[in-house]
Amino acid sequence: MADSTNKDVEKNVSRRDLLKVGAAILGATGLTQLFSLNSLQVRGKEIPDEGGRKWGMLIDINKCIGCNYCTYACQAVNNLADDMLYNVVTAEETQSGEEYFLSRPCMQCAEAPCVHVCPVEATYYRPDGIVEMNYDRCIGCRYCQVACPYGARVFNWKDPIELSPKSPDFGVAEVENRPRGVVEKCHFCSHRIDRGLEYGLTPGVDREATPACVVVCPTGARVFGDLNDVESPVSKAREEAIVTLRLREELSTEPRVYYIPPTTKKTGPFAGEGES
Repeated sequence: MADSTNKDVEKNVSRRDLLKVGAAILGATGLTQLFSLNSLQVRGKEIPDEGGRKWGMLIDINKCIGCNYCTYACQAVNNLADDMLYNVVTAEETQSGEEYFLSRPCMQCAEAPCVHVCPVEATYYRPDGIVEMNYDRCIGCRYCQVACPYGARVFNWKDPIELSPKSPDFGVAEVENRPRGVVEKCHFCSHRIDRGLEYGLTPGVDREATPACVVVCPTGARVFGDLNDVESPVSKAREEAIVTLRLREELSTEPRVYYIPPTTKKTGPFAGEGES
């Protein structure tokens, strides 16, 4: 039943939302729909978060080749079995029939439904914006898993494995195993971020302080950094992009994962339209 539910959520997110929204950007009608949903972040028109560091990621769909290295590195670092994926990559098609790959980690929402529904505060916000889990507090009710509109959470039905099948080829375990009966999720490799900052490293720049999925990507499709720092890699990448979008932003979840939507070889990103 759990696998069936997860598959239904993934299908709804990848096909109903990003395909409907991202692929629509190829035409003027779709572009109007995007603006009406407030799903676009156009250069110079967003309101940045206030406060200290706020970690975020940008994924350029046009650079993703579907190699799944991001998924494999995540499995190795978090010591995950093949049926426990924090990061999912799916093959999709634009409205014109061209294939692209959608890579989907936790969105690290600023208004996260999973945080709001947790009855024991096992899911919480860190000061840097990362949505983190306290596995000692988790009671396994799975409210957070049901509430997440991105299908970004997995329930641990089994006892911890000794070694991920993706280790050591894609990395080694860097965090402690979680107990059976808790919900797990991507945490932007917060342990790398914290340790890197202790040693004066810069997340998004220095490999040792950057999420494993970003470091392993062979095409540079993923960029990471502090959204509140205009000089960070992610801020610069967003500034250089003509347009970015966030998944299901109409739900007011305020995701901190941005996407550069797919273009087509036939028409380019704005068919019949000038740059906005």
